[in-house]
Amino acid sequence: MDLNADLAEGFGRWELGDDEALLGVVTSANVACGFHAGDSVVIRAAVTRAAERGVAVGAQVGYRDLAGFGRRFIDVPPRELTDDVIYQIGALAGFARVAGTEVGYVKPHGALYNAIVHHAEQAAAVVEAVRAYDPGLAVLGLPGSEWLSQAEQAGLRTFREAFADRAYTPEGTLVSRREPGAVLHDPEEIAQRCLKLAAGEPIRAVDGSEIEVRADSICVHGDSPGAVAIAQAVRDRLSGAGVVLRPFVAGGS
Repeated sequence: MDLNADLAEGFGRWELGDDEALLGVVTSANVACGFHAGDSVVIRAAVTRAAERGVAVGAQVGYRDLAGFGRRFIDVPPRELTDDVIYQIGALAGFARVAGTEVGYVKPHGALYNAIVHHAEQAAAVVEAVRAYDPGLAVLGLPGSEWLSQAEQAGLRTFREAFADRAYTPEGTLVSRREPGAVLHDPEEIAQRCLKLAAGEPIRAVDGSEIEVRADSICVHGDSPGAVAIAQAVRDRLSGAGVVLRPFVAGGS
């Protein structure tokens, strides 16, 4: 099982998350590319530390929305969205090259991630960006999403993601952050749920029903309160149960 976290989400003097600590826990790093968060200094630092620690690097691409942290849907024309995603991957790839590593996968962020679960046109635009930039890149997303379906049809390598600290609807999608209970906070509860995810066992949806979420990678959010403690609890629980933790793409260890 892979553990991933969102990194490089600070900007200028505004700091968010503890990238250094999280890089000691996770096996893959979703690095912001400057559109929803991140500037050249924090992006380069995150990629450099990831390379030093053998953590796989992925491009976390999003809408051009620094003020909203990429969590607001934007009705971007498909060609423009494709170009925006290519731009972001290319920017991160430059820092990866300097650090002696490479970008191994692409994971959309925030509102874009949620939109392309069902938004076929935008999903196609992001798929086209990855295919045009480098069809060897893997993609990470929600199981059953339009994004992964179209990516697979385009011949891209697809990997499924589950979320350690987010509530699920009975349909297997994420509960909106605007809803109460959308984000979980108890490290022990989260760690136990992740053990079920890794074992392929059902987890409880927000309405109390049981759902199956098949995953190749589990995301522990770096911007949540107590993120490092949660990530460490998840890693300890999985390792203690004999689950081997490793990146889902080459480039980490």
